[in-house]
Parts: sequence; C-alpha cells; structure tokens
Amino acid sequence: MKTRTRVLTGTALAVALGAGTFGAVSANAAQSEVQAAPAAVAKKEGDEKNFTTSTHLTIDAATRAAQGALEAARKENQKVTVAVVDRNGNTVVTLRGDGAGPQSYESAQRKAFTAVSWNAPTSVLVGRLAQAPNLKDIPGTLFLGGGVPVQAGGAPVAGIGVAGAPSGDLDEKFAKAGVEALEK
Repeated sequence: MKTRTRVLTGTALAVALGAGTFGAVSANAAQSEVQAAPAAVAKKEGDEKNFTTSTHLTIDAATRAAQGALEAARKENQKVTVAVVDRNGNTVVTLRGDGAGPQSYESAQRKAFTAVSWNAPTSVLVGRLAQAPNLKDIPGTLFLGGGVPVQAGGAPVAGIGVAGAPSGDLDEKFAKAGVEALEK
C-alpha cells in the first residue's frame, strides 16, 4: 500500500471514529440533562419552605383597570395618563389619554409604584413625609395623590397611578375607579 493511500485511509478512519465518539458524547450529555431535570423538579416540590407564591394581575385585568380609570377621567373631561404596575413595581400597562401632558406618563408610573410599595394610597403617604421627609428620596417614588394599591387578601398585588388632572384628589378618584373596574 502506498504512503498516500495509508494516510488517506488513516484520516478517514480517524474522522469516522471522531464522529462516532462525538455522537456518543452528545447522546450521553442529552441523556444526563433529561435525567437531571426530574431531580430538580422533585427538589423544588419537596422543599416548599424555600419558595413563595405571589398573586399578580393578568394583562387583561390590568388593562381593564387602566381603562376603568381612564373612562372615569373622560367622564369629567380630564386628560390623564393611567399606569398599572405589578407587585414588584414593573409596569404592566400604561394608557395615555388623549391630550394628557407629557409629564403625566412618568408621574402615573411613579404614583403606582409608590402605592404598591407601601400598600397605601399615595394621598395617605403624603402625610408620612412630615415624620420622614427622606421618603421622597427613594428612587422611583412620587408622594402626590393619585396612586392606589390593588389588594388580594389584604396584600398588595398591583398599583394604579393616575396623573394629569388638576389635583391629586381627582387623580386618586380615577385610580379608585380603576380598582372598582376589577370588582365588576
């Protein structure tokens, strides 16, 4: 056999063996992942003290709440923005009403965040600033009337913030209409 033929035969054999080894390693790795997954699930189910469950509004419920608040404002010819945030303060939905001012978008989100963070209407929280003026320095908060929490079993699950009406009292009235829309 010529040297060239031996080299080509050896190369072909090495390639075939390599492909077979790679396939076996890939198959073993995939099999290991499949076997490991049930153990991880069983560990989660059996060790419940390390996990908690929280309640969140669905996107449909958050949208219904925002639309309820926006509709209440429209009935009184007010141009507002409505934001709904989840328990963690993440924005779920924001609706900017026709003609609402540019500042109302961020204000509505911050009011909603503040209400859910403290599980209290922002109008109530404004009064707490007298005892703890540094509260206003917490990032993302806004201590003006217009934010209300949404509760499930007394615990906050979302916040609704409204901004753009001439007063915080009106903003809060519209935010409460958003909570009422969830009860229908």
